[in-house]
Amino acid sequence: MVSQKVTIKNPTGLHLRPAGILCKEAMQFKALITFSFKGNTANAKSVLSVLGACIKCGDEIEFVCEGEDEQEALKALVGVVESGLGE
Repeated sequence: MVSQKVTIKNPTGLHLRPAGILCKEAMQFKALITFSFKGNTANAKSVLSVLGACIKCGDEIEFVCEGEDEQEALKALVGVVESGLGE
């Protein structure tokens, strides 16, 4: 299991389009990928789960990846969030 914290840089937070980009990236991996925010855990492969977390610009989330490709998954997800999720 690997984990890393990352700050959301999108000015509008994780609304539908960036949430979709995040989920699409997460689904490329076999590992179980979740993130925690304000004491709640969400499935990074579920758009509804990501949207339900109500993440705004400047919020810090912690990705947790568990499985055979966990290192690659964590690196890819942190990279896509730091690049601004297409915005």
